[in-house]
Amino acid sequence: MDIKHYMDTVGRQARQAARGLAKATGQAKNTALHAIAAALLREQAVLMADNAKDLAAGQKNGLEAALLDRLALTPARIQTMSDGLQQIAGLPDPVGEITDLHYQASGIQVGKMRVPLGVIGIIYESRPNVTADAAALCLKSGNATILRGGSEALHSNQAIARCIHHGLAEAGLPETAVQVIETTDRAAVGRLITMQEDVDVIIPRGGKSLIARISAEAKVPVIKHLDGICHVFIDRSADIEKAVSVAFNAKTQRYGTCNTLETLLVDAPIAAAVLPTLAAQYRAKGVELRGCAATCALIPACQTATEADWQTEYLAPILSIRIVDGIDQAIAHIDAYSSNHTESIVTQDYTRAQQFLREVDSSSVMVNTSTRFADGFEYGLGAEIGISTDKLHARGPVGLEGLTSQKFIVLGDGHIRA
Repeated sequence: MDIKHYMDTVGRQARQAARGLAKATGQAKNTALHAIAAALLREQAVLMADNAKDLAAGQKNGLEAALLDRLALTPARIQTMSDGLQQIAGLPDPVGEITDLHYQASGIQVGKMRVPLGVIGIIYESRPNVTADAAALCLKSGNATILRGGSEALHSNQAIARCIHHGLAEAGLPETAVQVIETTDRAAVGRLITMQEDVDVIIPRGGKSLIARISAEAKVPVIKHLDGICHVFIDRSADIEKAVSVAFNAKTQRYGTCNTLETLLVDAPIAAAVLPTLAAQYRAKGVELRGCAATCALIPACQTATEADWQTEYLAPILSIRIVDGIDQAIAHIDAYSSNHTESIVTQDYTRAQQFLREVDSSSVMVNTSTRFADGFEYGLGAEIGISTDKLHARGPVGLEGLTSQKFIVLGDGHIRA
């Protein structure tokens, strides 16, 4: 296959489809979303059969447990994909929304209109649900999308793509509005991230090495996060029952996700009351604990943490723990080691909660809740196309609004400038 010719064709088709999507009605887009959601459930057996091929190949090739978990499609995950599409269909259409319209002294009215970005290229690993989520969000926000999944999910992604194309056809929208790259040749990625004429933004989802490569080599703007080193800080005023519940859930609800807790910070005055109970629950779940000297003194089975542990996104049943002297030291640790993804404080003190919210510079900052809620579906976005730790153009879970831009509109009645 001539990769350059193939990708250039895909790009031209996407650009043409984007022009059509920009003027598609909200009703047409919602019709497509409902049809795709129905097709996913109807084709569940086919999806799981194709996914089984990918899982078998992944196991044979020695794919890590965390990546196999991300790759797997279950009835529950297929239902979640379908639910996400239905939720997106129920959200207001952002395209064409006019805000901030006001009169100037000259008599003209100036405002802003929300518009699609155009063509979005998405590069991702393992998670086949990204194919449905990304297609749905791009479709609803009026963007054409080019999806390049990992080779380990080829069969799963193509099966989902067939459901997507069925929904687009049912709504009378061009199938080229969503194109899933059919080749596993890595040269396709290299071409995609340099197609400045046909692609407006690239969103990579996957391991740190993939995202670092895309960021370094792309000639198209990138929305990204490199890793998810997330923290929970248990403040001295915390309700112990809440603290144990939040810290346990944040680590063990699912290991292989970017919003999973990796470092637990515990205020010194409450450490003896919290850590032995938490440690027993973690051990029962098979979580390996690595801690500072003070932590190891309270938890005999805890291994001594190294400097590298504070800098590591484990994506595994491993947790680093540090006892700190107050909120200022906790924030200083987060500032030094966080990837600016998600941090949470457990506290009953309003002032310290507000300090944490103000001073912690991450894309999601939480009070008395698990970091696992840092997710587009949980935030009511319907789904997410990724989580951005950048400050421009979008930050945090990227949903519909993050996939649009704004242009100034000016209304007059024959006004001329003096």
